[in-house]
Amino acid sequence: MTDLAGKHGLVVGVANKRSLSWAIAQAAGQAGARLAVTYQGERLEENVRKLADQLQSPLVLPCDVTDDAQIAAVFEAIDREFGGLDFVVHGAAFAPQGELLNPFVETSREGFRTALEVSAYSLIALARQARPLMERRGGGSIVTLTYLGSIRVLPNYNVMGVAKAALEAGVRYLASDLGPSNIRVNAISAGPVKTLAAAGIPGLSGFLQAYRERAPLRRGIDAAEVADTAMYLIGPAGRGMTGEVLFVDAGYHVMGV
Repeated sequence: MTDLAGKHGLVVGVANKRSLSWAIAQAAGQAGARLAVTYQGERLEENVRKLADQLQSPLVLPCDVTDDAQIAAVFEAIDREFGGLDFVVHGAAFAPQGELLNPFVETSREGFRTALEVSAYSLIALARQARPLMERRGGGSIVTLTYLGSIRVLPNYNVMGVAKAALEAGVRYLASDLGPSNIRVNAISAGPVKTLAAAGIPGLSGFLQAYRERAPLRRGIDAAEVADTAMYLIGPAGRGMTGEVLFVDAGYHVMGV
């Protein structure tokens, strides 16, 4: 098991107990890390605070990733409490429901802006703030979450696929920028899991069935498997990896049909 005793991390994107971000937070907490966990808006605050009670002396902070002032406030609080930062888990993603229901060609300008800002630009904004805190610790690891829709057309994924493609390009450019500071940036491309975010995508049950029928392992994946991969990327075993997209999808992405 990865040992994160004495390490400090930030996890963004926890919504409820099924969130991939929460599975990663649990694994990191069990490995000894002290965490800051953020919530998006008052509607999610109660859920996130209840979950965070399971962690060791967590910081629970509001963070609207479209608001630079809130992002700055998160890192100021981390600086005061932790004095530095070893890893960031970025699980923020959103597109308006209408953009997933309508054909992609009908994507609105505002829907496109929202999806790209929340799902892709937010990684850049967080990495910029994290950099000086990680440099103070001699480096760090940033992990984000993506999906196969970034490179393949999937029904009803629409503008989220474009946003995830931008996110993955951002991983590579950030890896190049931050590498000299010994900060690694990687992504996990997870298969579909029944999370709050995934529930907003029409046809989720069909995706899950397709994985059971066609993936080489003939099954889907669970949040714990994603968390295990995140722990590899966060911990010392992944110290030589940056700019990568690791698939945790039971092998589905290798199949042609």
